[in-house]
Amino acid sequence: MNYSESFNFLQSSIGKKVVMATTGVFLMIFLLLHLSVNLFLFSGEKAFNEAVFFMRKNIFIRIMEYVLAIGFVIHILLGIKLHLENKKRKGEIDYAVNSYSTSSFSSRTMVYTGILILCFLILHLINFMIPMKYSNHLHSISDYNIVVSLFKNPVYTFIYVFSFLILGIHLNHGFQSSFQSLGLSNEKRWLWIQRFGFLYFWLICSGFSLIAIWFFFNDN
Repeated sequence: MNYSESFNFLQSSIGKKVVMATTGVFLMIFLLLHLSVNLFLFSGEKAFNEAVFFMRKNIFIRIMEYVLAIGFVIHILLGIKLHLENKKRKGEIDYAVNSYSTSSFSSRTMVYTGILILCFLILHLINFMIPMKYSNHLHSISDYNIVVSLFKNPVYTFIYVFSFLILGIHLNHGFQSSFQSLGLSNEKRWLWIQRFGFLYFWLICSGFSLIAIWFFFNDN
């Protein structure tokens, strides 16, 4: 496939969905990695701070942060573009064609849950990433204390848990449609993909939420 053919493919609806699926899979892998780091909170301040320090200083992780940011932006922009194109063409929301099941609530609300997730991500960066990268160096505040103190805030904890519920709804359809857009699903595999997707979004949604709830109700 030459440059012209590649460009035309990426401009097509199928090409956009393939890019959406690829960036989506990458982001889902990141969520698992992020959750594994957050689990170190249960091991105490020293263990969590060391885990964050390793992630922060690892050159591969630092490069992947930029790749992740680019992938996230592409995922958002293509998602909105596909939503507008499908709405204009069909008069309805259609994140990905699904020949094995009827349109679900999560598929109909993909663009809206995506926008809510973006809003939460901005809040998350302001409250976690920026303070953890700069405040702890300026004021000797550990990464662990930054996280735990935020989880003691009832308003933030509610927003945090609610946001991961929204993310779970988004992932419920996104996981399945990613496999289909990449041509990895068929009628025989579909049930297993649905089950695995259900397990994945519950793992992510409940994992992050339970960590926040635990530290909200427990003194450390």
